[in-house]
Amino acid sequence: MSKDIRIQRLSGEALIQYIPELARLRIEVFRDFPYLYDGDYEYEKKYLQTYINCPESVIVLAFDGDAIIGASTAIPLKYETDEVKKPFVENGYNPDEVFYCGESVLNKAYRGLGIGVRFFEQREAHADDLGGFKHITFCCVERPVDHPRRPADYVPLDAFWNKRGYFKHPELKTTYTWKDLDDVEETAKPMTFWLREDRA
Repeated sequence: MSKDIRIQRLSGEALIQYIPELARLRIEVFRDFPYLYDGDYEYEKKYLQTYINCPESVIVLAFDGDAIIGASTAIPLKYETDEVKKPFVENGYNPDEVFYCGESVLNKAYRGLGIGVRFFEQREAHADDLGGFKHITFCCVERPVDHPRRPADYVPLDAFWNKRGYFKHPELKTTYTWKDLDDVEETAKPMTFWLREDRA
C-alpha cells in the first residue's frame, strides 16, 4: 500500500466534518455495477447520520493527504433496520451477537493497493474491541449475469471475501430499495448475506 495512504477509525461526532465528502464518494462509487445507484445527497446525509448517532458504530476512512479516497462502515446488527435483522432472527441468530459491515467505497484510482483488506481488518478490530460478537456479516446485491449494464470485464469479489473467511449464506436474504440509473422510481433489490463465523 502507498506510504501516503492513512487509515483511520472514527465514531460518533468525530465523523460530522466528513459527512459531505463521504456522501459525495458514496454517490460516485455506487453508480458503478453492480449497485447502479442513482444517488441522492440528502438521503446520504440521513443514512450517514445513523453512524454518528450510534456510539458503537465505526466508519473506517482512507486518506491521501487530507482527501478522503475511501470509507467503510460497520455497526452492531441490533442497531440496524428490521429489513437487515429479520433474516437473522428468522434463522435463529441472536442480533446482539452479530456485527454488520455496511459497505466499502473506494476511489477507482486507489484500488489494488490493499486498502480493501485494511477496511476488513479495521472493522473486525472494532468488533473485537466492542466484544461479544460470534458472527460478522455483510450483504451483496444479486444481479442477473445477463444484466445489460454488467461490464464485460466485471469480476465478482467472491474470491476476495472467501479469502477473508466470509462465505455466502443463501438462506440469509433481504431486499434493499433504491433507484437505479435507468429507472424512474425506486425498486426492491435482492440482497444475500455473507458470514464469518470463526469468532471467539
